[in-house]
Amino acid sequence: MKRIDKIKDKIEIGALITIFLLSIISLSPNINADELVHEFKNPSFSGIGTSAHYLTVENQEKSRRDAIAKDLEAALKQAERDAENTTLAKFMRNLESRIYAQLSKQLVEKLFETCTVEAVAAGTCTETTFGSFVLEGNTITYQKTICDESLWACTQGDQVIVMTIIAEDGSETQIVIPIGAGTAGNGTG
Repeated sequence: MKRIDKIKDKIEIGALITIFLLSIISLSPNINADELVHEFKNPSFSGIGTSAHYLTVENQEKSRRDAIAKDLEAALKQAERDAENTTLAKFMRNLESRIYAQLSKQLVEKLFETCTVEAVAAGTCTETTFGSFVLEGNTITYQKTICDESLWACTQGDQVIVMTIIAEDGSETQIVIPIGAGTAGNGTG
């Protein structure tokens, strides 16, 4: 019996193996496999959406360059403002302003000065009737004269000062200043 049992066991195992193999073979047409495909997500590597990617990168680079240029310009302007606001710069502007004020005051006093006959005879007063000077490249000339038909901005016969300013570029400006006209400052009007 032992032999028969062994044969039965072998037949059962053979049948099970056969059934198992038949079931695998019958299911195999439904089993499909595909190859694994790797795709890059970055458009620089895959080529998909590359132009949009390059445009985005270019826009970012341009924005950064513009920001750097703007920051540099702002820093330069700040440096200029800082240089103009130093104590020395303020002092120089104030000094220059005071010197110009004194020069203009002295010029006006000389232009409108009138001497009495006695003061001229005594040599204590001299009336200036003309003069010129150069200020920052501009030549300024002045002359006391009597208004005539060649001067259009005054009344003929009145005493005037004709001031001519010739700029460095050669352009000319003429100013006619009436002397003693009007009532400003004399308290009688």
